[in-house]
Amino acid sequence: MAIIDAWAQHPTVRLLQHEMLDSLRRWTGDTIPDQPPPVSMTLAAMDAGGVDTALISAWYGPEGVLISNDDVAGFVAESGGRLVGVASVDLRKPMVAVRELRRAVTELGMKALRIVPWLWGLPPNDRRYYPLYAECVDLGIPFCTQVGHTGPLRTSETGRPIPYLDDVALEFPELVIVGGHIGYPWTTEMIAMATKYPNVYIDTSAYTVRRYPPELVAYLKSHGRGKVLFGTNYPMIPPQRALAGLDDLALDDEGRDLFLSGNATRIFGLTKPD
Repeated sequence: MAIIDAWAQHPTVRLLQHEMLDSLRRWTGDTIPDQPPPVSMTLAAMDAGGVDTALISAWYGPEGVLISNDDVAGFVAESGGRLVGVASVDLRKPMVAVRELRRAVTELGMKALRIVPWLWGLPPNDRRYYPLYAECVDLGIPFCTQVGHTGPLRTSETGRPIPYLDDVALEFPELVIVGGHIGYPWTTEMIAMATKYPNVYIDTSAYTVRRYPPELVAYLKSHGRGKVLFGTNYPMIPPQRALAGLDDLALDDEGRDLFLSGNATRIFGLTKPD
């Protein structure tokens, strides 16, 4: 059965050296490399977990560019079709951001926009996002964002689905929104939003299967089967670890297929892997 990872990144040294990852390194024991990780490393991790395709994102933050859109396009070009690009932009410069998003989609082939609110300290209903939402609608691409608490030592408040993302879904009913990282400890808020709004979805990145909250598992196995996408947050969690225990969810064949690849194929406009 095909597997698409809806939230990953091929890291640069700039990203891995950023202080925001210090708290994660305390948990994982990882060291900071001094050489750029090769794309083959990410592909090997995907192979180990049986992942066919991964959506990898650029990272732009207040301190500067950590992974540029052009970096991502280069990684995608090296991947033999297995990596798909997701754009990011600088929120501080609205018109520059809109033009960069347009370039990333129309020239570089990006399939979505991702902005991580805690990195900017700005919830998704802040005015600086709104020109980008309009551009996403015009370009026909999803907006991907983080929901729930933060692993890095930053405020978690920006990741609360209600009221922040709720405002966005109300004001931009045509915008497709994917809330990554489940939304814990506000999982029920995220489920309520995905149930309420036709264009709101959840991805499971940053959580292993064995750590999915029970309410998400119940939603995934019932009326939410078309609303939840598999994700890893690689390299923080490798695919093999993220998927361990998948059989324990006891999904039927249709639900398993939708979760692992069908929903992502539809939402991001991808070709389903063979």
